[in-house]
Amino acid sequence: MTALLSFLAGNPAILSGLASFIAALGWGFHQRLAGAKAERARQAQAETAARALADKVDNDIGALPADAVKKELKSWAKD
Repeated sequence: MTALLSFLAGNPAILSGLASFIAALGWGFHQRLAGAKAERARQAQAETAARALADKVDNDIGALPADAVKKELKSWAKD
């Protein structure tokens, strides 16, 4: 067993292949994490825009007089 490990550790071709494999795995994990971070940022931006629109609608409705709100709601209600 020691002879096998000594051969593998002393062979530059095997070591460089193993190092390349480990580097490729590290790069793949890095890319995966970067993609997840970008997706979270995109979703946060979309949620912020949706919240801003909802706040604008709430403010617009709050500014209407009560009679106008009732009239508008009647047009949306099913009889």
